[in-house]
Amino acid sequence: MRHRERGAAVVEFVLVMTLLVPLVLGIAQVALVLHVRNTLAAAASEGARAAVPVGASPDDGAERARSMIRRALDDRYAENVHASWATVAGMPGARVEVRTRVPALGLFGPSVPLTVRGHAVREVEP
Repeated sequence: MRHRERGAAVVEFVLVMTLLVPLVLGIAQVALVLHVRNTLAAAASEGARAAVPVGASPDDGAERARSMIRRALDDRYAENVHASWATVAGMPGARVEVRTRVPALGLFGPSVPLTVRGHAVREVEP
């Protein structure tokens, strides 16, 4: 009886790993995309806040967002950052938009487009 079960552990290991490895890699990929999205959203919001003080411009906000992205992620994520004046809840404000592509399969392979925006109400002189 023992002779017939010999090598069964190897087969079971292979069967379990064919299911477990893609599951773990998928979870890691979702974590990577969420990390990039959250980092870009925080940088866009901070950039919008940097553009609204009296005397600041949208260019100041875009540069602030780019510098934060470059510190936290790779330079390629900071290539498409745009800032402009906008209306935020009926008030004058600034909007910073970051567009990029996040690799869908690990660090290479096809990529997924990602767009995040940050808004802030503009300060006015009293």
